[in-house]
Amino acid sequence: MTKTATHRDGFALHPLRGRFNSMFFAAIGGYLDLQLRKRKRTVFAGLPQTVVELGSGVGANLRYLAPGTRLIAVEPNRYMHTRLRRAAARRAVEVEIRDVVAERIDLPDGSADAVISSLVLCSVSDPAAVLAEVRRVLRPGGRFSFAEHVVAKKNTPTRWAQHVLRRPWAWVFEGCSCERDLASAIESAGFAGVDLQHYRIHSPFLPFNTHIAGTATG
Repeated sequence: MTKTATHRDGFALHPLRGRFNSMFFAAIGGYLDLQLRKRKRTVFAGLPQTVVELGSGVGANLRYLAPGTRLIAVEPNRYMHTRLRRAAARRAVEVEIRDVVAERIDLPDGSADAVISSLVLCSVSDPAAVLAEVRRVLRPGGRFSFAEHVVAKKNTPTRWAQHVLRRPWAWVFEGCSCERDLASAIESAGFAGVDLQHYRIHSPFLPFNTHIAGTATG
């Protein structure tokens, strides 16, 4: 019987799913980047020398950091850590892994110039609490740059697929919900300014094909 170790705030470190997701995202990383690259290049452009990333995973966004960048990686899935460290070494990025959930970022108030996330807010236990933490750790004028997948419009095939597959999708991908209106969550989180765009990719993973990308300022 597989045991489950539980983090605070509800994150469950599951040996089977944790290992699977580490291998899956390492294997599919190039394909996902091909789909998301145009938007990521825009929202992740000009990042500072120190960046906080929510859910760094196996290092999908390291390619958008300049060599010599210090990455503070908030990543509670320990099965991601070895691949993340290896990828950071290949990219000449200094990585500091924080084994905490994004609802409880262990950084001081106003200490970050930039926070980034991609494909993360869909899987956290409490998106509002995570966004409040992002605002807390950002310095005044700091930036939160994101690329996330979101709920589709009502009465569309994509929305139907998201609803039908929501339970198995969430189980496989460690709590990921493909039914979250993250655009509204970010716009109502109290940032000084939000600039985001909706877009669609075309992949075999129908529930995954609706996205937003943008930047919010602290």
